[in-house]
Amino acid sequence: MSAAAQNINVREGQVRVGTPEFRRINIALFCAGFVTFITLYDVQPLLPLFAQEFGVSPAVASLPLSCATIALALGMLIAGTVSETVGRRALMTVALFLTSLLALATLFSHSFESLLALRLLQGLVLAGVPSVAMAYLGEEMDAQAIGHAMGLYISGNALGGMSGRIGSALFCKFVPWHTAIALVGVVSLLLSLVFLKSLPASTNFHQRPFQFSYLYTSLFQHLRDPGLHCLYALAFLTMGGFISLYNYIGFRLLAPPYQLTQFQVSLIFLVYMLGSFSSGMVGSLIHRFGRPFMIRLTLAVMLVGTLITLSEPLPLIVAGVGIFTCGFFCAHAIASSWVGRRASTAKAQASSLYLFSYYLGSSISGTIGGLFWQNFGWNGVAAMITLLILSAFGVAALLLRMPTTE
Repeated sequence: MSAAAQNINVREGQVRVGTPEFRRINIALFCAGFVTFITLYDVQPLLPLFAQEFGVSPAVASLPLSCATIALALGMLIAGTVSETVGRRALMTVALFLTSLLALATLFSHSFESLLALRLLQGLVLAGVPSVAMAYLGEEMDAQAIGHAMGLYISGNALGGMSGRIGSALFCKFVPWHTAIALVGVVSLLLSLVFLKSLPASTNFHQRPFQFSYLYTSLFQHLRDPGLHCLYALAFLTMGGFISLYNYIGFRLLAPPYQLTQFQVSLIFLVYMLGSFSSGMVGSLIHRFGRPFMIRLTLAVMLVGTLITLSEPLPLIVAGVGIFTCGFFCAHAIASSWVGRRASTAKAQASSLYLFSYYLGSSISGTIGGLFWQNFGWNGVAAMITLLILSAFGVAALLLRMPTTE
């Protein structure tokens, strides 16, 4: 890089790859993603246990996850604007500590209703992390660094989701489910402290007073961009397929002919390591092959993985889940960083709408998938996921025909 270019970056305050600030931000945002997803998804492997203990259907048993994600989706519509007033770092810090404390409070939850109430609150407070983290990266990182940083942030999401799913199932071998979730809260508190110590203060953030009129106009502005519409639709469709696969694969493997134990089923979430690894590489792959090729490729990988899960042998099912997971996390990393590059102003609100669509897809498809499972078994769930992915291909084709705003 030339001296002139370096001076421009320093003057703009943008963080470059390889600098100490780059490493500190990556550590902090990795922890933020980890805490967000370990506390959001620690209930997912316990859905069959909830169905059995509380005497509810698989679709109803999915509500502790679905109500948290819908609350998260709604909360993120205002989280970006709130962060414009209180600051990105402050809002993320409060959210991480509150979700950790709410996980600890689950220790005193012994009914389905109290569990739903706590999960609803967790979803609301977690709204202060995902879109704000994306906005922070969009403001602080230069064009080359943001792809790497977003991929590492998604890696933290992947490892957090994996750890929450496996950890809660492992703890349930020795303690009741509410104690297992409280132990996840202890881990989250420790990582929240690492986040607080590591994350540098914003240098490109411009504070503004909270105004409902600004909230409305900034959100409406992004709804006028058809390219962002497509990215939001991609989030809805891909996340809907992803959450449906993981919600109901456990029911399949607990039933004959597999009849695995709860903990054995949770081990399938180890394939999240593949998702973490692949999303961490996506920045380099985008730079080499371009977003148009990579978004098509990742959706194709998701489709292939879905079809492989229709196989009967257990190793092939696990392989299909792993392939699907790699495709999903790469697609998410590509689309989420694309939002930050396409939105010219109010990036936090643009990210909020993206993640609103993302978690709305999780809530709606995650519950509807239970109806497909009850009526058609795994073939029905796989057919629903396939339809979602094919729809995503159509949306991607529309997006790629639109002029770029970068």
